[in-house]
Amino acid sequence: MKITVFTSNHTRHISLINKLGSIADQLFIIQESRSIFPGLNKSRYYKSNILHNYFQNVNRAQDFFFKDKNIFTKKNIFLLPLALGDLSHLNLKDLTKFLKSDLYIVFGSSYIKDDLCDFLINNNAINIHMGISPYYRGTDCNFWALNDKNYHLVGATVHLLSKGLDNGDILYHALPKYFEDPFLFTMSSVVSAIESLIERIKDKSIFKFETIKQDKKLEINYTKIKEFNEKVVESFTKSNLKIRKIDYDIGLFYKPYFL
Repeated sequence: MKITVFTSNHTRHISLINKLGSIADQLFIIQESRSIFPGLNKSRYYKSNILHNYFQNVNRAQDFFFKDKNIFTKKNIFLLPLALGDLSHLNLKDLTKFLKSDLYIVFGSSYIKDDLCDFLINNNAINIHMGISPYYRGTDCNFWALNDKNYHLVGATVHLLSKGLDNGDILYHALPKYFEDPFLFTMSSVVSAIESLIERIKDKSIFKFETIKQDKKLEINYTKIKEFNEKVVESFTKSNLKIRKIDYDIGLFYKPYFL
């Protein structure tokens, strides 16, 4: 099987790359580079001691679950490294070698649009959205679910790519393992998404899933990156949040996978 993945360079993304490389005959990686020290270096997030301290906790949780710091290069792996934003300047001809796969996966890339988006939609590309859609869409969704104290709506949505942000037809939801620590709790939802997807690619069930359309009337919050600011992060940090044990209402989810 040939697989193409559009992703980023954080440890969690590299873990997905390595797991895909272990099951694919050929793996094609389009990897955009983001700062691994958000808040300390200006990138997607502006420089801020408050944000830097927050993301140190995110990185602590990431390192707890994911150990892969480098791509395990094999003869079956082909890598196209890009700076963040470069992808929007490439056309389909530039990516010819990367667009002949059996499966396309998007996880942590920048917003994909125009002809590339059309191509991926036509080829049933799968997107991993870190948030439970349709309830939380946009950016930093699991943070906002925690901030709203909707702990039961922390997780991931594995859905078909669409032109609208995070609104493609849902294949299933992936839910985290319980941790009292909010950073471990949310990061375990990444583990749930990756493990479930690898499992379902290996047994080929991912190609047989029936999807369900998202009901936008259920949306609680559609968040933008500018809303994730010093004021709200400082308030969240000072709350010293501890996650309580959750009794899930299975009816809120589609084909849920529990880690």
